[in-house]
Amino acid sequence: MMADITPVLERADANLAASLERLFDLVRIQSISTDPAFKAECRKAAEWLVAELEALGFEASVRDTPGHPMVVAHHAAESARAPHLLFYGHYDVQPVDPLNLWDAPPFEPGIKELEPGRQVITGRGTSDDKGQLMTFVEAVRAYKETHGALPCRITILFEGEEESGSPSLKPFLEANAAELKADYALICDTGMWDRETPAISAGLRGLVGEEIIVTSADRDLHSGLFGGAAANPIHILTDILAGLHDETGRVTLDNFYEGVEETPAEIKATWEKLGRTAEKFLGDVGLSIPSGEKGRSVLELTWARPTAEVNGIIGGYTGEGFKTVIAAQASAKVSFRLVGDQDPAKIRESFQAYARSKIPADCSVEFRPHGASPAIHLPYDSALLTTAKAALSAEWPKPAIVIGMGGSIPIVGDFQKMLGMESLLVGFGLADDRIHSPNEKYELTSFHKGIRSWIRILDALAA
Repeated sequence: MMADITPVLERADANLAASLERLFDLVRIQSISTDPAFKAECRKAAEWLVAELEALGFEASVRDTPGHPMVVAHHAAESARAPHLLFYGHYDVQPVDPLNLWDAPPFEPGIKELEPGRQVITGRGTSDDKGQLMTFVEAVRAYKETHGALPCRITILFEGEEESGSPSLKPFLEANAAELKADYALICDTGMWDRETPAISAGLRGLVGEEIIVTSADRDLHSGLFGGAAANPIHILTDILAGLHDETGRVTLDNFYEGVEETPAEIKATWEKLGRTAEKFLGDVGLSIPSGEKGRSVLELTWARPTAEVNGIIGGYTGEGFKTVIAAQASAKVSFRLVGDQDPAKIRESFQAYARSKIPADCSVEFRPHGASPAIHLPYDSALLTTAKAALSAEWPKPAIVIGMGGSIPIVGDFQKMLGMESLLVGFGLADDRIHSPNEKYELTSFHKGIRSWIRILDALAA
């Protein structure tokens, strides 16, 4: 731990206007990764970041890939015993269409007052993820300008393809694993619970995707001639899908809950205090009756429990009018969200075995896999989590909370599997930041206190 972080925090405060100007410069670069027309802009963003990091004393470089370049930078710590941290972010952004829905040009950032005392930074990428990654860069700047050194050894990895599927990331990690491996990874591409409550995401659900195709007759059949005698693949398929859950909402597949642990009571008690009722949560999307496992809160269901969902179903005649036909084939797309130590391969095998058991002898079934990844979870009693939680709580009006995330962030699994690192997910975005939509924004307090939060986290981890 360095002598005193108070002057570092004061430096960050004094730097705020200049920090905003630097963020504006980065936002003005139109680094849309999915559109080849902006390839040069993506490289420009990478080069801009390298120049900023070099000015802070990093050994930084643009690393070419088959797609958009990576930015890799290294900085030593004041103490040889300090932990080594890998900070990850992405400089690419989503397309801005439809342009006519923006209140101001998306690549002309500015400050807007939403209400008295509440200012936001506007522009594409301000929240996802340029504003977020710059909170860390500006925290480093405040440290260097105050003490001339950093409290931790830091490696930075910024990619330029996150918004287009990260096709170059895994090969890059494989090729540069020795250089990038650190004690912990820090990821700032998540959000807060609300404007006053910071959050650490301790869990990310895994995912198994599977397409199932049931085939019966060798052609579509006239339902008047064959109905009642010939197997109907839609009936077979819907029977399979309906049997995935019992009357309590639990998934019925053999050994499905192997590796699923109960959420600690103290964590569930914290979640209950957040006040997200099923009625409010579902009411926002026009529903009112909770589904899923009985007796569990919506936060537990979406953050800490596994699921089986049907995402699409196709079969028979679906055009205008009516056609009395028994289809020869029916298919569905099914996904499973995983938690804990559930094994994606075993879940896939269990689903396939269950489906085969429901297929008549004169019919057939085939499967097409659509990806698989395990859940990621930082232990609730992890020293990394506990340290970061205390540091965040010292900065914000309300204590930091530990949350889960219903979705998946593949980079977290890659860091764990390929580099053997736990990841700390701390972000300062808000649910209404309109990421991927017109009029994206980032709260000014998110940016300012985000910088101060990373100062506190770096100082705490150095201890």
